[in-house]
Amino acid sequence: MSDFHDVRIIRGRSTRIVLDNGSVDEISESFYQGAAIRALVGGAWGFVTTDSLDNLPAKVEAARSIARKIDRQENLDLAGGPLGAGGCVPVLKNPLDTSLEEKVSLVRDIEGAARLDGVSSTQAFYHELETTVHYTSSEGQDVESRIIRTGFGVSAVANRNGLYQSSGESRAGVSGMEIFDQHDAFGLAQGAGRTSLALLDARVPKGGRYPVVLDQELAGVFVHEAVGHAVEGDIILEGGSILEGRIGEQIGSSLVTVKDDPSLRQYGYYPFDDEGSASSETVLVEKGVLKSYLHSRETAGRLGGMPRNARAQGYSRPVVRMSNTYIANGDRDVTELMEEMGDGIYLVGSRGGQVNTAEGVFQFNAKRGYLVEKGETTTLLRDVSLSGHTLEILKNVTALADDIKFNSGRCGKAGQLVPVGDGSPHILVQNATVGGAG
Repeated sequence: MSDFHDVRIIRGRSTRIVLDNGSVDEISESFYQGAAIRALVGGAWGFVTTDSLDNLPAKVEAARSIARKIDRQENLDLAGGPLGAGGCVPVLKNPLDTSLEEKVSLVRDIEGAARLDGVSSTQAFYHELETTVHYTSSEGQDVESRIIRTGFGVSAVANRNGLYQSSGESRAGVSGMEIFDQHDAFGLAQGAGRTSLALLDARVPKGGRYPVVLDQELAGVFVHEAVGHAVEGDIILEGGSILEGRIGEQIGSSLVTVKDDPSLRQYGYYPFDDEGSASSETVLVEKGVLKSYLHSRETAGRLGGMPRNARAQGYSRPVVRMSNTYIANGDRDVTELMEEMGDGIYLVGSRGGQVNTAEGVFQFNAKRGYLVEKGETTTLLRDVSLSGHTLEILKNVTALADDIKFNSGRCGKAGQLVPVGDGSPHILVQNATVGGAG
């Protein structure tokens, strides 16, 4: 294509409050503004960032100069697609209308609700981020968005005779202080305290192969980590995905449909990506068949597809990222899944893990588990994990509930963190590897 450039002007403010065992550990407020400028000359990108918004045309020329020096003799075509429209996402309760002192008091009360008898340590946090992005390009696009994201979390640790167990809950959204009306923060805090205490008496399961039911949080983390990263166009081009070259193949159960949709008002929402492409749904897997990858304009130009998933943290360079990635609803009740499983393990929540997209293997730690006997949950389990091969798990899904739920988080890639949502209904996997005692 002919020479191209774009400019992102970013303005924002953030607030973070952290309380640790009743004491203020962190109160931070920050304000920032700056710009990120890209220029494509031939097949090379030049990239410039600046904290000053003065004389941006000169900085565009500096980016062009960098690209010319690279002198890559390659024809790089950027795929086109629907252009994004701007807008401001309204909130019901602007965080600016609540004083910092009131926010600290609220976090203190939430942390206190988790400090039950026997709980040895507690922590709670609150964060808010308001970001305005003004995007312009040499193709004539000129759009702006303003988004407020707010969230909170609480954790509790209990210990006995050298055994430590923890539990935590967090919620975040594209919202203002109304997030506290939408979620029972004090109930979540008390639940975290109760769970940490209960886990001290929980059993460690015997490791092995079991039928499992995954709750919405763990199944959402699975689809994000094991499937979502594997369909990112830059990972495909780098040869780092087990799904490379498999468009049109049956990679999972016909019950499984996976989508990524930045237009949903979940935590990964945006009206346009950091290349100005309009947000819209991408069907990644349809009835078990791999349908599409996620793309920037460059990866879509190289691989075919629609660009709408180029994202950047602040002034960083845009890379291919997920937004709101989820397994679509099934048509069963969760009690039916338990009854169909009969005897197995119910895995709840996520405490992180790891995935290798090139080999298609993963390991995730659940917050807790339960033995399921004759379709009924019985014994509480701790220190339990799920591991295996991505495609094997997808093919072994035999039932999905109709109770999809989204979780919020920040996804790390290329040294950047961006807000994302992941979601799923409860799912039944007939044969999976559960870790615990040897």
